[in-house]
Amino acid sequence: MFDKLREHCGVFGIYGNPEAANLAYLGLHALQHRGQEGAGIVSSDGTTLHQHTAMGLVADCFDQRILASLPGSAAIGHVRYSTTGGNDMRNVQPFVARWSGGALAVAHNGNLVNNEQLRLQLEYQGAIFSTSSDTETIIHLVARSHAGDITARISEALQHIKGAASLLFLTERSLIGVRDPFGFRPLVLGRLQKSYVLASETCALDLIEAEFIREIEPGEMVVIDEEGVRSLRPFAPVKQLGRCIFELIYFARPDSVVFGHPVAAVRKNFGRQLARQHPVEADLVIPVPDSGTAAAIGYSEESGLPFDLGLIRSHYVGRTFIEPQHSIRHFGVKLKLSAVASTLRGKRVVVVDDSIVRGTTSRKIIKVLRAAGATEVHVRISSPPTSWPCFYGIDTPTRQELIAASHGVDEIARYLTADSLGYLSLEGMRSAAGESEGWCDACFSGSYPIDFAKPSPASVKPQNPGSPDQGA
Repeated sequence: MFDKLREHCGVFGIYGNPEAANLAYLGLHALQHRGQEGAGIVSSDGTTLHQHTAMGLVADCFDQRILASLPGSAAIGHVRYSTTGGNDMRNVQPFVARWSGGALAVAHNGNLVNNEQLRLQLEYQGAIFSTSSDTETIIHLVARSHAGDITARISEALQHIKGAASLLFLTERSLIGVRDPFGFRPLVLGRLQKSYVLASETCALDLIEAEFIREIEPGEMVVIDEEGVRSLRPFAPVKQLGRCIFELIYFARPDSVVFGHPVAAVRKNFGRQLARQHPVEADLVIPVPDSGTAAAIGYSEESGLPFDLGLIRSHYVGRTFIEPQHSIRHFGVKLKLSAVASTLRGKRVVVVDDSIVRGTTSRKIIKVLRAAGATEVHVRISSPPTSWPCFYGIDTPTRQELIAASHGVDEIARYLTADSLGYLSLEGMRSAAGESEGWCDACFSGSYPIDFAKPSPASVKPQNPGSPDQGA
């Protein structure tokens, strides 16, 4: 319904707690904003992995009976929004593989940019895939390794992947967390009494009252078992990090700390910088809730314009709804957002949002605001123009569908029917984030940390991600 970019997924893992499955459920609930299409938990009782995956929201996928069927003191969980791989039950994670060496469950946040090439190579060597997810590729690479223990096999498999990968692996007796060397996606380590926790965001630690220990560093693998926590470095170092700055702009929950930065504070900084770069004479500042709220507060504080709620968001819109037979203009937006006419009537309004993708929703919101009595609508966006697609775990339209890829700011303003439009500059965004380097901002700049090209079948046959004598 809303014209927003969407995150691939969120992951959660816990080791050494008799309520592992219950705590994984709570952790996934805290990460629900990262994916709403499917959820799954795999637990270990020390000898066997137990799995449950389903389509829908976390609360709809699990109940007490299902959680009771996931025994053990270790578990990993996953919430999913499909990017690679379709919206299909087969693609709901964590995935579980079993072979003579035991069993392995995997949950993955990110996208592999060389997945197509690896998949063709593996299929040429006889591998059979049961899903369309790039996460299954990682399982095949682990299974084909001849390294000693499971840690060594995972380390060897990681040598072949390129792209964004914050990964959790669960064996019968260990929990393993991995973050790719660019650090695209977040992953944090926490402690709950005598147990250890891994999660995409700190908000999941907060819900279960776990203590935050540290970030998993880019390029690091942590192994958690009965001996404690140990750190390995399976990746070659890279020259510069590629942490996704859109995590701070939109994806992460405002109460999380991501990449060492408190998200709500950074978003306020974006708003303050936006006010400095694009001031305007107006009567009040309103956010597009909830994504624009923190930036709108920052804009208000810096500009001196009063902050108010001119749009109210409904949190009870289901995935499907019945439209009336007689057309209601802008029905989809009105179902989600309601204008507060008493606040807007006769006012010059600055409306703050985090981004514009296609522009269709923003155009409808402006019409709703004008219908409620706003005399002027000035749009301010707390990020630069989104002009390039993402290949690292975000659902981005093709470049042809991104309005900023083919239209200038003035043209976009005319399409939106806004009185003015201002975007945060690339330099202003980096400055407001508190660091000028180490970010992936390819969706704004077109500068991708990892170059890649789609392979042709003929180009992959001579290459081999494993040894020639290894089976599928």
